[in-house]
Amino acid sequence: MKIRFLLFSCLLLCLCAVSAVAQDNATGTIKGKVRVERGTPEGVAVILRQGEREISRTTANKKGEFLIARVPPGTYGVSFRKPGLSVGSIDGIEVRAGKTRVLGDRLILPIDQGSLAYIRGSVFTEAGRSAAGVRVELAQVLGDGSLKKLDARISDATGQFVFRLPPDVANYRLSLKADGAEPASTDVAVDGAAVYRKALTIKPASK
Repeated sequence: MKIRFLLFSCLLLCLCAVSAVAQDNATGTIKGKVRVERGTPEGVAVILRQGEREISRTTANKKGEFLIARVPPGTYGVSFRKPGLSVGSIDGIEVRAGKTRVLGDRLILPIDQGSLAYIRGSVFTEAGRSAAGVRVELAQVLGDGSLKKLDARISDATGQFVFRLPPDVANYRLSLKADGAEPASTDVAVDGAAVYRKALTIKPASK
């Protein structure tokens, strides 16, 4: 009885293996890599579709790589989505049974200008005049109160500057630094895609 049971088990495993191979040979695979203009490609949604109908989806890893397996033969489109980035798409992808369609890494998702947070500011003198050529630094205020330096701008001829940021909820600090001037700073709380306006006043350093 034990021998019969073992033989039956082996036969069942063989049948399952053959079935899996046959199923793999009956479908295809799509793989590729997506790049982004800024930030990380990790978490980019990769959506397989036929026309407007979604067939399946996966997400890209931290390297931007993705793989969609068990795709029935046919012609498909793939869309790429992530908050803060423009939607990308590749159409006319032909999938054949038992084959892997490689899309490469030519797709780059640019920043979606309409979904960004902008910090726009101006630098003034104590007399209320525009101050050009002043360095303004941007740092993120972390949960423990420490600062993570991100970027810097020099105020233009009209004293203005601008920073582009992801729309994620976060706190930032603008710091003014100029020779012969007192340090000055102001905090900005970002809670979505919008324009946040700030003004900084440059004051002579006390002697």
